[in-house]
Amino acid sequence: MALVPEAIRFKAVGQTFATESGPLTALSGVDLSIAQHEFVAVLGPSGCGKSTLLRLTAGLMTPTKGHVSVFGHAVDTPRDDVGIVFQQATLLPWANVLDNVTFPAKHKRGRVDDMDRARAAEVIEAVGLKGFETRLPAELSGGMQQRVGIARALFLNPDILLMDEPFSALDALTRDAMGFELLKLWQSSPKTVMFITHSIPEAVLLADRIVVMSARPGRIIADLRVPLGRPRDERALRAPEVQDFAAHLRELLIAKEAMI
Repeated sequence: MALVPEAIRFKAVGQTFATESGPLTALSGVDLSIAQHEFVAVLGPSGCGKSTLLRLTAGLMTPTKGHVSVFGHAVDTPRDDVGIVFQQATLLPWANVLDNVTFPAKHKRGRVDDMDRARAAEVIEAVGLKGFETRLPAELSGGMQQRVGIARALFLNPDILLMDEPFSALDALTRDAMGFELLKLWQSSPKTVMFITHSIPEAVLLADRIVVMSARPGRIIADLRVPLGRPRDERALRAPEVQDFAAHLRELLIAKEAMI
């Protein structure tokens, strides 16, 4: 059986920020390996460094200690094979859906060609927004705006997708629907996903593995495989073994070492 390539690697990673009141250590001694096409959710209290892990992977910052690599290469700058979806869609308010999705091409090359538009049409349809190509962000619901953000991240067909609490601003029903939509997208076009969340049900529904982090300075206190096969639905989440697993995650998060 062929070995699955390692997509993301953190080796003894620490991150300290300079603040007016002195150094602030966000991460300490993080070791983590994520295989290609693996879906890993990161759970932890606010301020534990979850988003810092994502930004280090994206090349938006470099660690003060240790090393971060993507497909065996040190990360020192943003990469085309890494897409990012933030908590807010951060769309260009004056640009329609199509122009927002193709913005990475315009930013990188200064132009958008017919192949770019064809690719954009594919991902817009994939996220359920066909027919909304000419709409402005203000004409879309919050869930639809987030779909545009996901489409933009998928536009360059990245090998790695980084998602920083992408559904946290949505209402509960829309959040659940977006989770299932993301599962469909991932199953139809597998990618390596690092998914930051505060939601235990969301992490269990989506991920192959769940990494639990302590309070600041963030350390990995558990790395657990989700006891669910694929495909998944809401009924699977009600299975006794899955409920027990979710309860164990909750215990880890409220334990003294994981509290804020």
